[in-house]
Amino acid sequence: MADVVIIGGGPGGYEGALVARQLGGTVTLVERRGLGGSAVLTDVVPSKTLIATAEVMTEIRGADALGLHADVGDGRPLAQTVTVDLGRVNDRVVELARRQSVDIATRLRSEGIRIIRGSGRLDGTECVIATTEAGEERLHADIILVAAGARPRELPDALPDGERILNWTQMYTLRELPRRLIVVGSGVTGAEFASAYHALGVDVVLVSSRHQVLPGEDDDAARVLQAVFENSGMTILSRSRAVSARREGDGVVVTLADGRTVEGSHVLMAVGALPNTDGIGLVEAGVELTASGHISVDKVSRTTARGVYAAGDCTGVFALASVAAMQGRIAMWHSLGDAVGPLDLKSVSANVFTAPQIATVGAGQAEIDAGLTPARAVMLPLRSNARAKMQDLSAGFIKVFCLPTTGIVIGGVVVAPHASELIHVLAVAVQAKLTVDQLAQAFTIYPSLSGSIGEAARRLHGQGGNEQVVH
Repeated sequence: MADVVIIGGGPGGYEGALVARQLGGTVTLVERRGLGGSAVLTDVVPSKTLIATAEVMTEIRGADALGLHADVGDGRPLAQTVTVDLGRVNDRVVELARRQSVDIATRLRSEGIRIIRGSGRLDGTECVIATTEAGEERLHADIILVAAGARPRELPDALPDGERILNWTQMYTLRELPRRLIVVGSGVTGAEFASAYHALGVDVVLVSSRHQVLPGEDDDAARVLQAVFENSGMTILSRSRAVSARREGDGVVVTLADGRTVEGSHVLMAVGALPNTDGIGLVEAGVELTASGHISVDKVSRTTARGVYAAGDCTGVFALASVAAMQGRIAMWHSLGDAVGPLDLKSVSANVFTAPQIATVGAGQAEIDAGLTPARAVMLPLRSNARAKMQDLSAGFIKVFCLPTTGIVIGGVVVAPHASELIHVLAVAVQAKLTVDQLAQAFTIYPSLSGSIGEAARRLHGQGGNEQVVH
């Protein structure tokens, strides 16, 4: 049996460990914090649990339009009768993350996987040194999988103190709602936290270095979200770059590159992430790193060092738990001789958990506009959907892309509540290379938001050149 040693217990690490054990490997996993890594302990699970609470508040705020009122005798809207106990919210967030981590550890141990609580580093390509409270242990390895993850990027003049100046891993220590939260960074993390805290009733200022939020997402989708944020009263400082943050009294002051200052009670620094690749023996073992410090991997997760694979955020491929998990599985399938196909990023679906959510899969508008992929497209606004009207939803749309001649579905965008659930239909279509006619012929529920996906497919019936249909 092959000796497999895995550094890091996030999705790439623990999913890789399960595959390696299934294929007969003797597996040891070294993790310094807890099983699940950042995805479970400080990132995906905690943030989406917080957002789940915020989503309920968003629905409560829309209750008045549906004819629902609080019977408190003073005529206040329902939303004004609901208060947020952030301490209890964050206690629940942390507990759910802890329980998920324990469940993963229990599963791994039940499969016969050894877990070492400590940090790991390579000593060549056939040995990993695990450092624990008890000392060091040398682990022989026929195969090594590095799934070391990433950490929040920090600005030298805005170092987190865990109280007023925070990174996203520290947001769950708050016991009371911020009086005014400044969010620096309008990427996915910044937008999600800004959306959630604004829904919870916090005065939010979003500092964005670009012309609008979510610069890496579909431009139409980002435009919708920007409008929703602004119309709901959030302050967005576009084309503004923060250079420093300091505590002042019981608040913070953020200084922008043009000299302006922004005052608040707390600031969240959401300015990207850095891979955890320093000091773990990668370069010495012959593993090539990119200029950004990420591990260079091919489509079966191999590094440039024989027998060494890598998965997850430390590779910089896609900062998604689903991609990390697939990279880890592929690494073990390949290294242990099982049948495996290369990682196909064209079928990856992703979601931004703002209100509304933004989900994407496959080819995007930017590459189509750039002429890299020929496509026909239809975009249907949410306000034309019967179910959306019933739920008083107006901000959002469904967009579907297909090849001009064959009609094969190659991508899509959904901007709507629960877009993360709706996108699966388009993800299956992209993965299976279904045509718009096949998609159109599938029954949809009436009324339903998914009905707009079928409608978009019907409108793409037939052949033609590039076109954009908007109603």
